[in-house]
Amino acid sequence: MKILLGADTYGFHLKEAVKQHLLNQELEIEDVGISDRSTETPYYQIASEVAKRVGSDRAYRGILVCGTGMEMAIIANKHPNVYAAVCESIYAAQKSRSINNSNILTLGGLITTPPVAQEIVNNWLKTEFTSEWEPPIQEWLHNSMKEISQIEQEQFGTNK
Repeated sequence: MKILLGADTYGFHLKEAVKQHLLNQELEIEDVGISDRSTETPYYQIASEVAKRVGSDRAYRGILVCGTGMEMAIIANKHPNVYAAVCESIYAAQKSRSINNSNILTLGGLITTPPVAQEIVNNWLKTEFTSEWEPPIQEWLHNSMKEISQIEQEQFGTNK
């Protein structure tokens, strides 16, 4: 289960805290940048790299950190088979997984503290798609993902 991490200068410190937290859990991670706060790689390049790899199944999930989490999510969601969610709470992270099947989590380095981010990440990673929903809702959610895949096929010409 490879998890990709990426950040811009405003998300660097929070990414590093999340990275250490994941390493302490002995999870397989790959840091795609930035490697220090003085690096000037634009957020859209980092977000695009993570999104391409997650969307093509070369990674299990991705975590992106910028100032608010929003700009990374906007860029990531422009890629096929990517469902990036900005989460500022544990509840939002759980629902982004159980309802929306998010595969990229975006966090705000200017908004979220490391301890809160670690709890958000823990819950996001352990929550499965459709978990805690009644069977009729689970079926509806699975069917909705099939329809969303059809929309992606029409828009992007992709098939997963």
